[in-house]
Amino acid sequence: MPSPSPRKPRQENGDWHADLCVIGAGPGGLSVAAGAAQMGASVILVEKGEMGGDCLNTGCVPSKALIAAASCAQGFRDAGRFGIAPAEPAVDFAAIHAHMRDVIAGIAPHDSVERFEGLGVKVLPGTGCFLDGSTLAVGESRVTARRFVIATGSRAAIPPVPGLSDIPYLTNETLFHLDTCPDHLAILGGGPIGMEMAQAFRRLGARVTLLEQGRVLAREDEDAAALIRDALANEGVAIREGIRLARVEAAASGITLHLETGESIAASHLLVAAGRRPNIEGLGLDAAGIRTHAAGIMVDARLRTSNRRVFAIGDVAGGAQFTHLAGYQAGIVIRNALFALPARASLAALPRVTYTEPELAQIGLDEATARARHGEIRILTSPFADNDRARAGRRTEGWARILTDRRGRILGATLVGAHAGELVGLWALALQSGLRIGAVAGMVLPYPTLGEISKRAAGQFYTPTLFGPGTRRLVGWIQRFLP
Repeated sequence: MPSPSPRKPRQENGDWHADLCVIGAGPGGLSVAAGAAQMGASVILVEKGEMGGDCLNTGCVPSKALIAAASCAQGFRDAGRFGIAPAEPAVDFAAIHAHMRDVIAGIAPHDSVERFEGLGVKVLPGTGCFLDGSTLAVGESRVTARRFVIATGSRAAIPPVPGLSDIPYLTNETLFHLDTCPDHLAILGGGPIGMEMAQAFRRLGARVTLLEQGRVLAREDEDAAALIRDALANEGVAIREGIRLARVEAAASGITLHLETGESIAASHLLVAAGRRPNIEGLGLDAAGIRTHAAGIMVDARLRTSNRRVFAIGDVAGGAQFTHLAGYQAGIVIRNALFALPARASLAALPRVTYTEPELAQIGLDEATARARHGEIRILTSPFADNDRARAGRRTEGWARILTDRRGRILGATLVGAHAGELVGLWALALQSGLRIGAVAGMVLPYPTLGEISKRAAGQFYTPTLFGPGTRRLVGWIQRFLP
């Protein structure tokens, strides 16, 4: 039988009504809109900018395309370890810019207006502003809906540095428009974005100075962060930790950064990567009875705002700011908004990755939190240097560190090394499914693969017992009776 035609929003006198209205066409909003429409709801999608939002156009996609190009360039320099003459690559930055645009263009049709309207979604271009708890103004139109979802994302936070507003600086919204490589890129902020871009631009030929007022990658395991910091420093990135800016000003060379120590740094470009702030301005949240705090819109475990007709997901809802989190939250909202199921979001199995080389991936509890909650814990460590595939690829830096309770329940994992972002997927499944460490230790994996690092770490849980004196005595006793 042919599929029934999708239900579509109803228009009367220029105004619209639907079962669901989604504000923001980033990853979270698109997931809600597509899922709800395909399940039979009538859906309106409001977007003032480009479909796909920050992730597709100015975030995840172009940054990873740039990182891939930078990794290729670095391969020329590192070829000597394989018996191949190393060389300094000839970098065509305009062609790299075209590469990033091509990657975006290849993904864009999946996020396009045409695809969503083909699913039955009505896409309204413009800014949405609540007039009351159940009505949204979009240009000259009014939108009413049974439920609303706010998915407006976030933007770069600009610190109050004297002089910053008077100079041309870069954020993620403008960085990927560059078609020439900066001569000297200064980066303000040592979080994942700052560290990723510092390494990428250094590999592509820029001099790079990164300034961080605390320590770089402050949220991550200190040993893992130190490994990443040292890797970037060895490639020539100048990393300054514990540094505060006094002021910045325009200069003949581009920009001069004056530090509180009295030192000055001249740079051609400045990238501000000092955190994010939620996009909540202009939404009329007060009129809709929606409460906010410094991190964004306040939501409960079901992602409902203080107005129970309105949900918020992704960066605008505060908390962790990841595309994959917004996608997960979209599923929670669909269950609540369409089926009235009391689905609740949980961050217990939320992974995060810093896409430097080596990569850094983390999921679950860190060591301090695990000890505070569970008292006695087990720490299982497997270095990349003990893995045959890592040795074959000359990528032996790093380790996997797995935390369990004394009975083998998995509490968290930190991996730093080649392809750590791919390896953490196993631990995401284990945590989400409530698997114990024995499930990982008992896997049969192909040889040689990096995945054996996780298996080897898991096997260490049983090493004290399996190879201990009790086992040796038992084996000796059994052998006395075997023919």
